[in-house]
Amino acid sequence: MAKIDAFFKLMHEQGASDLHLAAGEPPMVRIVGDIERIKYPVLDNDALRAMLYEITPEDKIKVFEETGDVDFGYEILGLARYRANFFMQKNGIGAVFREIPSIISTVQQLGLPQVVSKLASLPRGLVLVTGPTGSGKSTTLAAIIDQANRIRKDHIITIEDPIEFVHNSQGCIVNQREIGVHTRSFEAALRGALREDPDIILVGEMRDLETISLAIEAATTGHLVFGTVHTTSAISTVDRVVEVFPAAQQEHVRSTLADGLRAVLAQVLFKRVDKKGRCVALEIMIATPAVRNLIREGKSHQIPSMIQAGKKYGMQLLDDAIMDLYKRRWIGADEAYAKSNDKKRFRPLLKSAPADFTEV
Repeated sequence: MAKIDAFFKLMHEQGASDLHLAAGEPPMVRIVGDIERIKYPVLDNDALRAMLYEITPEDKIKVFEETGDVDFGYEILGLARYRANFFMQKNGIGAVFREIPSIISTVQQLGLPQVVSKLASLPRGLVLVTGPTGSGKSTTLAAIIDQANRIRKDHIITIEDPIEFVHNSQGCIVNQREIGVHTRSFEAALRGALREDPDIILVGEMRDLETISLAIEAATTGHLVFGTVHTTSAISTVDRVVEVFPAAQQEHVRSTLADGLRAVLAQVLFKRVDKKGRCVALEIMIATPAVRNLIREGKSHQIPSMIQAGKKYGMQLLDDAIMDLYKRRWIGADEAYAKSNDKKRFRPLLKSAPADFTEV
């Protein structure tokens, strides 16, 4: 057993989502969104480096020593998987580990709207799950992929950096590929995937023009493609995808995206105030013909009105979902205000001035 495994077991027992280790600091964990220190001596740089290298593949050590950054996955059988990131900081080496549960929660167990589970049955198209770092995008996608794995008889390819949730083949064949281990890049893996008879492709991150372009192409040529984007709403997601391309190509991209897009889920996590734990609020945009026309015509600013009018299709605005959680008394007014899009709507709920004075 590696020395660091004791920290992972403690983290698991306390229900922490992340473990922070940095030279010059004591170990810390994030529990329900808050960082808490572990009663342990300050970590020495050399001792911490030896502890981290004990679980690090040799090729990843080489990358880290050459670049100062590296990502990889680590697993403790019977406990959980961990997404690891090493980095250099002023006091020496640092690392953050995110726990990935070994058991994949269903859409129902996550408390997501029923329309989310229907996305697993789509025959083709592009589905984007968006939100800030740590908002649970990977967990939502894992639930959808798991649903497809159980109800379909298809070939699923996931392209991740690193592999997070492990999917064992059930009704489907599932092949999971990790950047830097099984393939060179998202672009190379996605280009290869199109020749590997896929039905469903999961792209862990859509962050550059080539990957986004290939994902849209795959979605419009008969494949079901899931991907993540770091945006906060349906509008910003559509605009971000289009704006990645040179201005001369954007009109064509809007048309292609309108044809291929099937849904956008924009999500935010909240700390519950009624009990220990967290809950999620989702903006859901389903690409109905009316929504596709707005995308095609460059009128994304009208999408919120279309979402509000599309409740019968399972659509909802993020602020409506946040207000629903507030009215259930699951979340506090300050966090509801901080994470909402329309601040004026939530300002009357506050008892004092907002913490972020720039929003006033």
